[in-house]
Amino acid sequence: MKSNTFNNRISRRDFLKLAGGGLLAAGGMGLLKKYLAPDLVALAQMEAPDKIFAATDGWIYLPPLPTPSPYHPDDLSPDPSLFTTYMFGFRDVTGMTDEQILNQKMKAQHSAPMFWLDQDQQFRIEIRNLGLQMRPDLVDAHTLHFHGFKNAIPFFDGEPSSSVSVPINRSFTYVYRPHDPGTYMFHCHVEDTEHVHMGMTGLVFIRPAQNGNTSLYPSGKFVFNDGDGSTGYDREFGMLLSEMWVDSHWADSHIQLPEWSDYKPDFSMINGRVYPDTLAPNGQGFDANGDLIPPDGFPQLQYQPISSLVQCNEGERVLLRFANLGFMQASMTLEGIPMRVVGKDATYLNNGGVDLSYLTNTINISPGESFDAIFNAPPHSGASGPDVYLLYNRNFAMSHSLGGFGVGKQMTEIRVYPAGTLPAQTQPNT
Repeated sequence: MKSNTFNNRISRRDFLKLAGGGLLAAGGMGLLKKYLAPDLVALAQMEAPDKIFAATDGWIYLPPLPTPSPYHPDDLSPDPSLFTTYMFGFRDVTGMTDEQILNQKMKAQHSAPMFWLDQDQQFRIEIRNLGLQMRPDLVDAHTLHFHGFKNAIPFFDGEPSSSVSVPINRSFTYVYRPHDPGTYMFHCHVEDTEHVHMGMTGLVFIRPAQNGNTSLYPSGKFVFNDGDGSTGYDREFGMLLSEMWVDSHWADSHIQLPEWSDYKPDFSMINGRVYPDTLAPNGQGFDANGDLIPPDGFPQLQYQPISSLVQCNEGERVLLRFANLGFMQASMTLEGIPMRVVGKDATYLNNGGVDLSYLTNTINISPGESFDAIFNAPPHSGASGPDVYLLYNRNFAMSHSLGGFGVGKQMTEIRVYPAGTLPAQTQPNT
């Protein structure tokens, strides 16, 4: 029987509820108005947001393990032939009605929707906490933390001990004005070991003010404000790296406590998928009810809509935006094509005109790091179809174990076509 009395020992989860969610739930805006300029509070919570993300839980697909496991596929799955693994996550519900948004409960996406902003653009993103359908006992709040992002005040940082978090059935709008171009990642910072690993992670890019200057590079697309076109590119692809330890996901769906010191991931993912599913096309948007439409021919990837397949024409410059929100170091290797690393952790590798960029075929990425790398697509061989190059994590544990090389792991392909084959790219990862 649970006591209603307050004792001297509270869990970290309970502390965060009090420090974050409690502040917002119990008239927190009144307290904030005391300390913040009234126009800032009005800006944050009264003007229409540019994006709305819903936080909830759901199910995704991962292939069979080579040996039988009591944890995979999860026996509580609504359809083990399509969905195997329980997770938490975000959904982009911008433009939906309130009824449509509520209907997205238990339909979280992994990884979270990718989005991009312009330098110095004021941006508002609202988080709505729909709760966890599989775990109604777990009344966690959620936040949106831009990892490595410089905030003017901690109010919008998303770190709940110094900011606020969003309780179930509540919403909160974060306001940003990004000044530093580059590749960032975002995640929920409540119970962050659990929530990050359970899938509340995504990528966000800040585009430089130099964008649109076609005199420096024909496409007018740049990673940084380089002044000379050296970071210009024709196509870009986000690569969010993470892992999946199926025991912990089973434990969450079965109301158990994972023992995180036993962490040993079974799968390593790019954009929420493992090879060969990384090569499948992107999802097809939303249906009339706001639910995700799976990629054509891949119904099991309904809630994993972001492809990692890189396709380009010979001679083009291709930008790869890597970020690691797993707990293991990755060694991402591109066989046969050198990459020039031009940025790390949203910082331009150029110090007052001194070029610090470098060529490599392997980038070592620790948890919490991001890298911006550009490669020049080599001439096409003239053979039928595209020339194919492998991009994979050469860390043995992240490239083997499920049978064929790369299966169930962090691997995708670079496909190079003859000049003029593919039209100009309009959005990342297309």
